[in-house]
Amino acid sequence: MSGMAFVLPGQNSHFVGMGKDLWEAGGTARAVLQRADEALGFRLTELMFDGPQEELTATQNQQPAILAHSAACLALLEERGLRPQMVAGHSLGEYSALIAAGCLPFEEALRVVRKRGELMARAGGGAMAAVIGLAAEAVEEACAGGREVGIVGVANYNGPGQVVITGEPAAVREASARAEAAGAKRVVPLRVSGAFHSPLMQPAGEELRPVLAAAPFADARIPLVSNVDAQPRTDAGGIREALARQITSPVLWEPSVRRLIQEGMGTLVEVGPGKVVSGLIRRIAPDVRTVCAGTIEEIAELTG
Repeated sequence: MSGMAFVLPGQNSHFVGMGKDLWEAGGTARAVLQRADEALGFRLTELMFDGPQEELTATQNQQPAILAHSAACLALLEERGLRPQMVAGHSLGEYSALIAAGCLPFEEALRVVRKRGELMARAGGGAMAAVIGLAAEAVEEACAGGREVGIVGVANYNGPGQVVITGEPAAVREASARAEAAGAKRVVPLRVSGAFHSPLMQPAGEELRPVLAAAPFADARIPLVSNVDAQPRTDAGGIREALARQITSPVLWEPSVRRLIQEGMGTLVEVGPGKVVSGLIRRIAPDVRTVCAGTIEEIAELTG
């Protein structure tokens, strides 16, 4: 278990002030953030550093902000000679993983996630909730009951005792009530603009396909473990197809982490803002070494 994988965070890892220390350090990290502003044609960095929170949280802004922060950290790690043997990303983080795997150039990945965010925001109107302290099978059963009311299903298998559900608001409420009755410790409604990773994202998924088809994917230099089936991939076509399915499919995060470990990855480095993914990994596999690399200080400590 001597291998090292990079794991990349997804939505809700953002915060006002994100990436500011990377910018202030100048050099490679600042250059990446400047390229983000240029590629998008507006000052994404201003939004990252100063907010307002509500505008940064909007999915069409949040997605490129998290990707830009992760990409700046990746560039610093590479500059300092730290390279992973495998990568995986949590939902949106899969696009940051593409950069780490040499699959898609940074600016292209940025434009794709900006478009993905716009499409997902447009397909809004749904709800999501985190079910805490209930086995995945029992959550699936609660969703089956909720489907008497409308569309609802699992969005994220995040780890033992943490499953996120997604769908039409009334159906999510019904499934939440059933999950509580089945013994969930608590059910926490999430502040999101839509029912991500559900069939309600189908229109966004259909519009995203041509965007992905036009993006210049290359075969990955290292295996990327896909959210949709926890399988490692390196072929450009297979990765592109898995990403197209990802927008309406559950994120198999726990199986993905277990796959990395099975492949001999003993150190998992979270590259990007926050510590959400590391927290999930510690619940899935407490014996695996997790490290955060989202700030100048953390990167300096890691690369010594």
